[in-house]
Amino acid sequence: MANERESKTFLARLCEQAERYDEMVTYMKEVAKLGGELTNVVGTRRASWRIISSIEQKEESKGSDKHVGTIREYRHKIESELEKVCQDVLDVLDEALIPNAATGESKVFYHKMKGDYHRYLADFASGEKRKVAATAAHEAYKRHRCRPNRADPHPPIRLGLALNFSVFYYEILNSPDRACHLAKQAFDDAIAELDSLSEESYRDSTLIMQLLRDNLTLWTSSDNGEPEATGTAEAPKEERPAEEKADGKADEPAAPEQQ
Repeated sequence: MANERESKTFLARLCEQAERYDEMVTYMKEVAKLGGELTNVVGTRRASWRIISSIEQKEESKGSDKHVGTIREYRHKIESELEKVCQDVLDVLDEALIPNAATGESKVFYHKMKGDYHRYLADFASGEKRKVAATAAHEAYKRHRCRPNRADPHPPIRLGLALNFSVFYYEILNSPDRACHLAKQAFDDAIAELDSLSEESYRDSTLIMQLLRDNLTLWTSSDNGEPEATGTAEAPKEERPAEEKADGKADEPAAPEQQ
């Protein structure tokens, strides 16, 4: 798949230089489709990683090394698969989708997606690799993070960005206060704009607002306000990669992740 993507990307660039723009668009759509296919395998692997990590922690807590080595080896296998798929998606975004994004809507969507996939890498990385992934995720998310206004034609996309950005603060930066502040601000801003939205944007926005409210309830219900260890806490709700479309739009915001 990587070779096919590289070939299509090269042909698209070749067509651009030759000023054959119709063919360039065709190849770019094919590249985008390959990227969309890659997103479908990420959700299941992330769920698998959470389950295996939880099992590993439980075995370690028993003080028995009988199965820990085998479990850890399997976790590393899942991490390797996740790293490869996430990097493939990021390559498509950086090489094809973001440079050729023609509208503000698609630019916001692709940078949100870029933030998401760097966040997925930071989920399981450690040391310098985690720092690099977290920094890249933060840069991508904040690139188009701004408060919605009546001139914004696509508030659900920015609302989805705020949702996943707040999850980043909570899970990756271990900053529940900043996560709650961002989620609450996005929720309050969205309420103020609901009456000005089209029927479709209204529906999409209210679905994402429900996810924001669920996360706020989850994050503020903890006695000490600190996130629990990976694998033991309920996963925050976010827009799932399987629902993302390569054309920069989503038919509907995704249902909460059940991880």
